[in-house]
Amino acid sequence: MTTQDNRPTLLLVDDEPTNLQVLRQVLQQQYRLLFATDGARALTIAREQRPQLVLLDVMMPGMDGYAVCQALKQDPALATIPVIFVTALSDATDEAKGFDMGCVDYIAKPISAAVVRARVRTHLSLVRLDELRETRLQIVQRLGRAAEYKDNETGMHVIRMSHYAQHLALAAGCSAQWAEDLLNAAPMHDVGKIGIPDAILQKPGKLTPEEWAVMQRHPQIGGEIIGHHPSGVLRLARTVALYHHEKWNGTGYPHGLAGTDIPLEARIVALADVFDALTSERPYKRAWSPEEAMALIESEAGRHFDPQLVALFVPLMPQLLDIRQRWAD
Repeated sequence: MTTQDNRPTLLLVDDEPTNLQVLRQVLQQQYRLLFATDGARALTIAREQRPQLVLLDVMMPGMDGYAVCQALKQDPALATIPVIFVTALSDATDEAKGFDMGCVDYIAKPISAAVVRARVRTHLSLVRLDELRETRLQIVQRLGRAAEYKDNETGMHVIRMSHYAQHLALAAGCSAQWAEDLLNAAPMHDVGKIGIPDAILQKPGKLTPEEWAVMQRHPQIGGEIIGHHPSGVLRLARTVALYHHEKWNGTGYPHGLAGTDIPLEARIVALADVFDALTSERPYKRAWSPEEAMALIESEAGRHFDPQLVALFVPLMPQLLDIRQRWAD
């Protein structure tokens, strides 16, 4: 019975077999190694085997290392694979050219075994961090989708309103990174509905005061599900879940916060959520036109919504319509 080799896979590319042999001696105990002595073969192996990292010579006949790196970065399936140049070229201009091509590091020849191992280990760790970050975001998004299965809304709702929120955050002067984090946190806004009984959540008619009191618990349930986090997407997700039903004039729930006491991310998501809810068809209501929805939002500026955010939201109508069409139910 053969055992699967689960070690990280490296592709080593050099037109000199002696150089490949040196790298093999340095790396073979910790990694699964693939070898190529020319650029074309390197690209073929990369497409077939999808290595986690490429160690690439620069000066090769025919297709040199720069051309190989450029080809890798232009292929969407291979573009995220880190490329480290292993080369005798040490001029700053050569290094700048390599970084412009998309390489992540340089190792000088003749190589030091300790340096090679350290650089490979570092860049594989960064790849792992990226994979963990992407997995975390997918879990956040899918947990947000899970809440929709309990409700009358669709999975497209959380996608649309998240993109609305991102655009509004950018219009409000937030950084691109913060706006992207909000894009990924916003789908969690109603995750607390998982804890609301179906008889209440899916009731077609008006809720009784007792039922409404139960429904109003979903923001706090959402905060409990997400938990406390010091920073990042999950911190934003918890804040959004807890406070997106607060209103600018203090009449919202569950805490009755008012004005800027309501966190910015929750004020943004409140606007985005209502706009998409109004413009979407539900079993109990027709879809409003975008113009009707925007008119209501404008009338609620200073009451339900932050008036400054409303003023920024209205001019975004072309982008909102594009998002609405791209992710239609």
